[in-house]
Amino acid sequence: MNNWYDESNPALTRRRFIQALGASSAAAMMTGVPQLVSADRGEGVEKIAARADAVIVLWMAGGMAAPETFDPKTYKPFEKGLPVEQIISTFPAVDTAVDNIKVSQGLEEIAKVMDRATLIRSAVQPDLGHILHSRHQYHWHTGYVPPITVAAPHLGAWMARLLGPQDPVMPAFVNIGQRLEGVGEKEELKAFTTAGFLGSAYGPFNIPYPEEAGRAVATPKGMDAKRFEKRYEQYKKLVESSGDAYIHEYHEDSMRQAVDNAHRLLGSEKKKAFDISLEPKESYDKYNTGRFGRGCLLARRLVEAGSRFVEVTTEYVPFLHWDHHENGHTTAKRLKDKIDHPIATLVRDLEERNMLDRTLVIVASEFSRDMMIEGVPGSNAKDQSRAKTDVLKEMKHYGLHRHFTGGTSVVMFGGGTKQGYQYGKTADERPNIAVENPLSVEDLHATIYTAMGISPKTMFEIERRPFFVTKDGRGKAAMDIFA
Repeated sequence: MNNWYDESNPALTRRRFIQALGASSAAAMMTGVPQLVSADRGEGVEKIAARADAVIVLWMAGGMAAPETFDPKTYKPFEKGLPVEQIISTFPAVDTAVDNIKVSQGLEEIAKVMDRATLIRSAVQPDLGHILHSRHQYHWHTGYVPPITVAAPHLGAWMARLLGPQDPVMPAFVNIGQRLEGVGEKEELKAFTTAGFLGSAYGPFNIPYPEEAGRAVATPKGMDAKRFEKRYEQYKKLVESSGDAYIHEYHEDSMRQAVDNAHRLLGSEKKKAFDISLEPKESYDKYNTGRFGRGCLLARRLVEAGSRFVEVTTEYVPFLHWDHHENGHTTAKRLKDKIDHPIATLVRDLEERNMLDRTLVIVASEFSRDMMIEGVPGSNAKDQSRAKTDVLKEMKHYGLHRHFTGGTSVVMFGGGTKQGYQYGKTADERPNIAVENPLSVEDLHATIYTAMGISPKTMFEIERRPFFVTKDGRGKAAMDIFA
């Protein structure tokens, strides 16, 4: 199962990895009906009172450095010749609305709403070796480390299958801001942005550009209701006639259900929720710091209209945005300008609409970062400015570059969590590993599922094999974070 991993040949490794993911995805279309195990069959489905009705994940794709955002440490300003080992944070800490919690400079608006937040400073991830982003993003979003023999469903797909939308017209699971073509590592991104074995009916409604969401659900010009219905019926016949002998009947039915869901939305007034141009200008402008900010506005509108799970991403593109391996300080400053106002505005808007108590907003990333100037050591470096060094030589070296899984921050607002609360902590000195209440991906997922009234032990049978919402059903919720 692990023969895809070949540290001596990275190109071959990537090819094998993609092949393994593709094989599991193809296999998902051939599997039978996933059966939810009922309470009278052993482990069963434990009943949990839901604290939240909806989830909004704000995904800082690429690896957001905790010491530069929600877990500031000793600050050292840029100084040529400064030893790298002395650098932990490249921004000073600022006060928040909570006396004993500080965040990094550049997050002043979020600082003002931290009294509505639970700040988890002790999330940890396993060291997954090569191809870190692909594997860590898959792990975070599905709870399973790839490659695996079953196509694991995304968190949002589990919500769609187990809970459905809050309003039957709305898509239960919406993914905002991530292009799946033309951005590098597209197959890896597609691998976890799916419903896996649950079927396409529970997969995401993908919206790469939030400002175009309204057009995506608009009835074409000149298309009256009768003509639209006729085309819809013809399309259903086309889907049915193009069946593949290798696709299980369950998945064919799931594809038809997905078409039915889309048709229902296109004929409903609810589709106006997708059109952010309908938002009052004063409100729109508060969010409009860029694509991510507009995505936060769209997320609020969709949850308000009845979607169950919405993810908004800063978008993963290799070596761009939070995936910085140089110019870390400059990049973090730019990104904080993009996320600070929209996140704080989203929290305030949900609160004003009496929705925050029942909406779990999560700010997260696949891992954190640590300080190390990356490059090729020695005189053979093609670019000597990137050669390994132990002291700062240029501004582009200033910032946290190296992937770090030992201590990562996650912020939760609403959804039944405590307000103005800190859970766990990391060491004040490097390495800044979690030293109190380390929280694994499995346990973090268990916490999210518990907030939504889903037992972490919930299990489906796939081809007579058990598959849990948390790996092997072992995830344990961090109950201390709930009010």
